[in-house]
Amino acid sequence: MKILLVEDDTLISATLTKLLTANQYEIDIAVDGETGLNMAITVEYDLILLDLQLPKLDGISLCQKLRSQNYAKPILLLTAKDANSDLVAGLDAGADDYVIKPYNPETLLARIRALWRRSGGSDLDSYSALTWGNLSVNLNAATVTFGSTIISLTATEYKLLELFLHNPNRIFTRSAILDRLWEFDDPPTERAINTHIKDLRKKLKESGLTEDIIQTIYGMGYRLKPNPKESHTNPHTPKTEKTQKPKNIAAVNRVIERFRNSFHDQVSVLVAANTAMVEGKLDRELHDSAKQEAHKLAGSMGSFGYPEGSKLAREIEHLLINNPSLAPAEISRFCQLVTGLKKELTQTPIPDKSAPVTPGKNYRVLVIDDDSILTEKLLAEAEYWGIRLKIAPNLIKARSRIALATPDVVLLDLTFPDTEEDGLTLLRELKEKLPHLPVIVFTARDSLANRLAVSRLGAKQFIHKPATTEQIFQAISRVLPQSQTKEATVLIVDDDPVSLATLSGFLNPWGLQVITLTKPEQFWQILIATSPNLVILDLEMPLVNGLELCQVIRQDSQWGDLPILVVTAHTDSASLSQAFAAGADDFITKPVLGPELVTRVLSRIERMGFHC
Repeated sequence: MKILLVEDDTLISATLTKLLTANQYEIDIAVDGETGLNMAITVEYDLILLDLQLPKLDGISLCQKLRSQNYAKPILLLTAKDANSDLVAGLDAGADDYVIKPYNPETLLARIRALWRRSGGSDLDSYSALTWGNLSVNLNAATVTFGSTIISLTATEYKLLELFLHNPNRIFTRSAILDRLWEFDDPPTERAINTHIKDLRKKLKESGLTEDIIQTIYGMGYRLKPNPKESHTNPHTPKTEKTQKPKNIAAVNRVIERFRNSFHDQVSVLVAANTAMVEGKLDRELHDSAKQEAHKLAGSMGSFGYPEGSKLAREIEHLLINNPSLAPAEISRFCQLVTGLKKELTQTPIPDKSAPVTPGKNYRVLVIDDDSILTEKLLAEAEYWGIRLKIAPNLIKARSRIALATPDVVLLDLTFPDTEEDGLTLLRELKEKLPHLPVIVFTARDSLANRLAVSRLGAKQFIHKPATTEQIFQAISRVLPQSQTKEATVLIVDDDPVSLATLSGFLNPWGLQVITLTKPEQFWQILIATSPNLVILDLEMPLVNGLELCQVIRQDSQWGDLPILVVTAHTDSASLSQAFAAGADDFITKPVLGPELVTRVLSRIERMGFHC
């Protein structure tokens, strides 16, 4: 089931993404209403999760626009507003149901399943056991059995088996397996993957499982073998045991624990606003910032273990919305509410049920800074940005971590009060030993002399403290290939649905996000909305042919470098010359052979720095 989440609060969207992906939902995120509207229109989703307060286009207007275009998919409002008028307006605009923040994970999942069933889908209860024939993996107990025989596996073997059972249609390269199952500071070699799989196969065979369930796809990787005893209509879908409670909302999420620390910074904005009110110096900028932070706290504190804090923040938000200039009694109430929020954060949060982190490929970033408050906040938000973060509080620890495993980027402070050594010393060492390692200097020392020293030592970016975590992560993104922050997307355009299904079927097992289009006249709209990393075009199509689309892409300043593969039955030199002249990078002949298509697409994806 594919869900579009339209939410501008990074805390909320990160938590929801972890919860939903752990429960086997596929999630796309839009951070404003206009983007959400474009994605909903151009991409096929099964359900939309929609916040009411959004930049550019609010949730109610988004609902109205979708329904006016006969959009029939379920829309579930996710809102911190509990006033009847707001909820009625949302439902009248076309929403099917709503959940008030702070949401209960079980309630939210139940509402999603109910809307999905009512729209014609099947019940998608989360499963707590994965099976392949008589082989069963109990996810709650982390045990593996074949029939009545318990199979003793190492932690690595168990994770390997679970990975294949969770992704029955996907081929994993050795590098993809390394990335899924190991931290960046302790990965084995790719050759070790062969040994782990060999040991896993041996133990499964010794337990009585005569069938080798892990297929070797030579030259490519490994995948789960289809179970011949299961239904031909859906042979790869893991069976479920609905009698057990879902595992994915049974444990406290480590990511949620880390996110709670950011609330202190948000409350500090409210404290500053309260002080300005009392002194009669509250300006519009601080007023709006306080209103924005109160709105975010109202929506998220309850989900992170502070339900009373959510109520207090919501009342603060209402005060700021309804009264741009507060009366003395309202200022007094504002002070009481802020004091209550500060007190809430001193309490032990109420444990919440949430989803475990789903492993995935991320950047490997080493932060060298002794500011524990800053590094904790970076840790809290790292997973949302697709980053695996390691912290070195001093230069000695930094050298040790770099020697153990080279990160993809280093974020380096220049000043360390506990030592006479300067961060420039390490920067000089890195330039000599690892000249291609991107380094971002993040420091309060902002002088021309410091900037020149940093520049001469090869740093990629210079950030002056203080800076927001968003600015820091954006700087990290700029020094690395942008494409690695997400799975690569391939857009296939062909007027033949059978051909589209065939090409898509070849690429889907490799973890690519494949978007198909049968109407070439809609190409530009879909291109803008989905931002693919590679396009496959059939040359012969009615109305608009592949050559014309090639030329349109190459003439655009933004999309002119987009890789284009053309599919054609004509391989004579004149036809191919015409295709290359129009802007094609490569061609694939009909009938298309799966290995050839996969090899050509993956090679271009990897050269661009993307991962699959």
